[in-house]
Amino acid sequence: MRFRSIFTNSAGILLSRIFGFIRDLLTASVLGANIYSDIFFVAFKLPNLFRRIFAEGAFVQSFLPTFIASKNKSLFAVAVLIRFFLFLMVVSILVTIFSEEVTKAIAIGFDETTVAAAAPLVAINFYYLDFIFLVTFLSALLQHKEHFATTAFSTALLNISMIGALVLFRGEEPETIIYALSFSVLLGGALQLLLHLWMAGRKGVCRYLAGGFSYLSRKKRVVESELKRFSRSFFPSVLGNSTSQLSSFIDTWLASFLVSGSISYLFYANRLFQLPLALFATAASVALFPSVSKLLKNSKVDEAKSESQKVFWLLVALLGGATAIGVILSHEIVELLFQRGAFKESDTLNTSAVLVMYLAGLLPFGLAKLFSLWLYASHRQAEAAKIAAKSLLFNILFSIILIYPMKAPGLALASSIGGWILLFLTLKAVGPQIFLDIMRSKKAPLSLIFIALCGFAAWGLKVIADGYL
Repeated sequence: MRFRSIFTNSAGILLSRIFGFIRDLLTASVLGANIYSDIFFVAFKLPNLFRRIFAEGAFVQSFLPTFIASKNKSLFAVAVLIRFFLFLMVVSILVTIFSEEVTKAIAIGFDETTVAAAAPLVAINFYYLDFIFLVTFLSALLQHKEHFATTAFSTALLNISMIGALVLFRGEEPETIIYALSFSVLLGGALQLLLHLWMAGRKGVCRYLAGGFSYLSRKKRVVESELKRFSRSFFPSVLGNSTSQLSSFIDTWLASFLVSGSISYLFYANRLFQLPLALFATAASVALFPSVSKLLKNSKVDEAKSESQKVFWLLVALLGGATAIGVILSHEIVELLFQRGAFKESDTLNTSAVLVMYLAGLLPFGLAKLFSLWLYASHRQAEAAKIAAKSLLFNILFSIILIYPMKAPGLALASSIGGWILLFLTLKAVGPQIFLDIMRSKKAPLSLIFIALCGFAAWGLKVIADGYL
C-alpha cells in the first residue's frame, strides 16, 4: 500500500476542507440558518450530490478496471468522454428549461414562492456538473499514472471561489449573495478543469487523448464491447457508491417539511461528518483502488488482501477516534466553527444534536468504502448496487419512522442505521474469510487504545470547557 498516496490525498482533502469550513463559517455568519440559506443549499444540493458520486468513486471505480483491461485504451477513453459529456450537456439544458419542476422534486415541502426563488439558482448550479465530469475523467487517467496530487488539492479551488463571493458581496441583500455564490460555483469548476488540463498536458494525457480522437471515427467498433461493459457497470456503480450522499439528499428532501432552518442544520452537521469520512476513508480508497484492481486482474488475491490489511486498522483507529471526539465535543465544535453573526445559540444546539446522530454512522460508512473496493475491482458493480439499494430502503424506512418524534436528528440517525446495514451486507458479499484475513493484524490493540485515548482526551477537554476544573 502506498501510504504516500494516502497522505497526498488526505493532505489535499484537508486543505479543501479547511477552506470549506472557512466558507461554511462565512455562510453561517452572512446568511445564518434561514430561508435564504435553505434556498442556496437546495440549489447546490443536486450538483454537489453528483460531484461526490462522480469524484469519490462511481465513475473511477467503473471506468478504471475496464480501462486497465482495454487493449485500445485511448480509443476507449475518448469514446467514454464524448458519450458522457454530450449526455450531461443535454441534461443540464433540460434542468434549465424545467428548473421549477426539478426544484419541486428536490424540496417538495417548499411553497410556490420559495420554489420560484430557488429555481433559477438550481439551473445555474447544475452546470457545475459538466465541469466536474471533465475533471473526474482527467483525474481517472492521472490516477492510472499514479498521480493523485492535482485532484486532491484542486478541490480547494471551489471553496476559495465561494469564499471570494461571500467576502465581496457580504454587505448585499441575501438574494444577491446567493446568486453570487451560485456563479462562484461555476467559476470554481472552471478553475479545477484548467488545473487538470495543465497537469494532463504535463503527464502526456492530452497527447494520449488526441491520438484517440484521430482514430475514433475509423476504429470505433473496436471498443464497442468495452463500452458496453463499462455502461453495464457504471450505473450500478453510481448507486453502490452513493449511499451516504443519497442519504443526505433524502434528509434534505424530508427536512423541507420541517421548520425553517432544518435543512441548514443538516447541511452544517453533514459537512462536519463528511470531513473525517473524506479525510481518511475516501483518501485511502482512492489510493488503494488502482493497486487492488491490478492485483485482482492478475489473480493475486493474497497480495490484494495484504494491501487492504495495511489500511484496515488504521481506518478503524482514525474513524473511531474521530467519532469519540465528535460525539463528546459536538456542541463545542459547532459553537467554535459556526456560532457568530446570524448563527445563534439555538442553531448550535440543533446542529450539534444532528451531528451526534450522523457520527454514529461514520465507522460503518468508512469501512464500507474500503471493502466495496473488492466488489468494484472484480466487476461486481451490480451486486454492490443491490446492497446499496437495500441500505437506502432501510434508511428511507427509518427516516419516515423517526422524522416526527426526533425531527432533523431523526433523519441523521436513520442515515447512520443505513450505514451499518450497508457495512454488514458489503462484508457478507465480499466474503467472511476475506474479511477475517484482512482483520488479522497486530495493530488491532493499538487501534482500540487510540480510540479510547481520543475519547478520554475529548471528555477531559469538555470538562475543562464546561468550567468544572
